[in-house]
Amino acid sequence: MDQLSIIQPDDWHLHLRDDEALKTTVPAAARGFGRGIIMPNLTPPTTTVARAAAYRERILAQRPKNSNWQPLMVLYLTDNTSPDEIRAAKECGFIYGCKYYPAGATTNSDSGVTDLNKLHEVLETMQEVGMVLQLHGEVTSDDTDIFDREAVFIERHLRSLVQHYPRLNIIFEHITTQQAVDFVLSGGDNIAATITPQHLLYNRNHMLVGGIRPHLFCLPILKRDIHQQALIAAATSGNKKFFLGTDSAPHIQGRKESACGCAGCFSHHAAIELYAEVFDQAGALDKLEVFASKNGPDFYSLPYSSHSILLKREPWQLPMAVAFDNSQLIPLAAGTTLNWKLSL
Repeated sequence: MDQLSIIQPDDWHLHLRDDEALKTTVPAAARGFGRGIIMPNLTPPTTTVARAAAYRERILAQRPKNSNWQPLMVLYLTDNTSPDEIRAAKECGFIYGCKYYPAGATTNSDSGVTDLNKLHEVLETMQEVGMVLQLHGEVTSDDTDIFDREAVFIERHLRSLVQHYPRLNIIFEHITTQQAVDFVLSGGDNIAATITPQHLLYNRNHMLVGGIRPHLFCLPILKRDIHQQALIAAATSGNKKFFLGTDSAPHIQGRKESACGCAGCFSHHAAIELYAEVFDQAGALDKLEVFASKNGPDFYSLPYSSHSILLKREPWQLPMAVAFDNSQLIPLAAGTTLNWKLSL
């Protein structure tokens, strides 16, 4: 196979940042994609419909000319989120989910939820109106090893959450473990998961053996090989519960290469090609369209794109750096050669 045409994919989890950064991230996000779920962890976070509307306008101002790419907005849940705000979000027509960050779990998550029990009325309302809950599924307690945070979250919080809200549509974001794959597979049709390119392409050995590679540091952190293989099997299976979410999260080079480096991998410079590489290596290119273009819209009850994209088997070298926010960032897989390229 020398070329592959698929329905235009969507990215169901990405970070654009704000202001000057949008000049880089918005065109990159629109490259090959039709829609994108925009994470709300700004400073201050996108906690209200009004803030989401204003952020959306700033994003659209940077959308390339002649592009129909659409940002799908998200509310940031806090201990003080109200049921009325959830209803307003559902009614506004441009907000497609609410994001749960455990307080302190990742970049700009300090305003996140300190106790899921404080969200009872909010979650009841989300279940009632059909709003999707997008979960960063990790515990943040000091007594839990960072490599175990996801598995502990499943046992400590997620199982009971699903039992208490059986009709709530839940996306287990950027899953990283065999336990997460098993949990999603065992759940009902209201439970799904996104998977990133970095967690498919790499494991913790790639990040740590022979020296620390800060540009592979992300949260949830890369796990061991057995978990990577479980994610590859899930993504390439064709199962409707798994779909594309890059978690593309840019940081300038200096903030990554520092004594306390930031978590996040920027992947929109070659996102669909990175996934194609994984599916090709797994002998599952015939499943890429389902994962990238169909399962996400099905879960969100949205139509498939009316457009298509063409990928060609054409070796090309990824850039070593990308201009970003008056500086530069080092993209995922910088300098490596991929075998598939989006035909633009």
